[in-house]
Amino acid sequence: MASIYHSQRKLRWNNASFWTDMTSAQSLRRLLSSFSRVACAVMLLVLATLSNAAEYLPAQYDLSDLPSYKPEQMALGVLRIYGTPLEGLVGRWAAEFRAKQGHVRLHAYLINTSQAFAGLVTGKADIGLMGHRTWHTPLVAFERTFGHPPLEIRFATGSYDDPEGSTPGLMFVVHKSNPLAGLTLEQIDGIFGAQRTGGWDGTQWSTLAARGREGNIRTWGELGLGGEWANKPIHPRGSDVTLSNWADLIEREAFRGGTKWNPALWEGPRADISWKAHGKTRDQQIIEGVEQDPLAIGFVFQRVVNATHADVKVLPLARTKNGPFVKPSAQTFFDGSYPMHNGAYLYLNRVPGQQLPAREKEFVRFVLSREGQQIVADSRIFIPLDKAQLEAELRKLDGDTQ
Repeated sequence: MASIYHSQRKLRWNNASFWTDMTSAQSLRRLLSSFSRVACAVMLLVLATLSNAAEYLPAQYDLSDLPSYKPEQMALGVLRIYGTPLEGLVGRWAAEFRAKQGHVRLHAYLINTSQAFAGLVTGKADIGLMGHRTWHTPLVAFERTFGHPPLEIRFATGSYDDPEGSTPGLMFVVHKSNPLAGLTLEQIDGIFGAQRTGGWDGTQWSTLAARGREGNIRTWGELGLGGEWANKPIHPRGSDVTLSNWADLIEREAFRGGTKWNPALWEGPRADISWKAHGKTRDQQIIEGVEQDPLAIGFVFQRVVNATHADVKVLPLARTKNGPFVKPSAQTFFDGSYPMHNGAYLYLNRVPGQQLPAREKEFVRFVLSREGQQIVADSRIFIPLDKAQLEAELRKLDGDTQ
């Protein structure tokens, strides 16, 4: 009996082992199949992106009316630049600037954007380079250290739809059947924002941005749509608004420094492994949601609209209800007429009432020259400034405007 029991137990163990092996093999096949699907989805997305990039024709910008760089002072010593890793852009600036100013050397520490203000606050940098406008916290740190705000120079506009671009502006998109013709910044605030007691103007809290619940826009009828649309709710969609360049852009331009958002906003998080496992990105989820929901409105990048071939309506925007309503394009980003364009910046520590050291001022003048802006255009990372915008930045160098 003992031997029979032993044999049966052994058989049962062998059967269990067999089925465990079979289950493991099946699990492995399912896992490999799942990986294959993910790989295929990701590969298709990559191929679509590469195809769009290959077919993309970069916009051309007329910079002929920009001033050519002519040195006003001799630049001496070492110019230290910390910040966003834009080595190619800074390298070309450095080479051409030193061809005009041979007595200056440039030291660049371009690790990440946070190093721009870290370098300025610790005194290790002369210029902080940022691919976007700085946020509230670095400004507070700077002002607490030095007792005055930094000098802010916008040296470029963020990209429009270039696959190789950075810091893109925002498009506001609705379902193709939506009859809405356009949006004002106040309406964007009404849709995506919420009642608030004020907003930030630099490091200062201002009640000028305050508004009540009556400013909320939650139905399509409140945007002027009638008929079957009038009482339908608006379904807002967008990216993570906890701390991002694009949330900051909307807060600055539409919320007037406010930071309160519509709690009904469907947020696409910046890092969601479950989506990536299915070959999806946050931006795809946002735009597909608008494609599939006639009541949705979302903010997204034009290059995403292009890459996904999304069948949505991109809305023109206006700064005020009196217009003009401006369609997004490379040209309206270049001339600054499209309200929701982004920017790239240089930050310097200029003491109010004093001039910048020659090497800092001359370098910024070079960046804001025809030669410096042509390097920006050639990089395709950003869009150069037109004459009016460039002259406004140059005036900051000679005035006391920060």
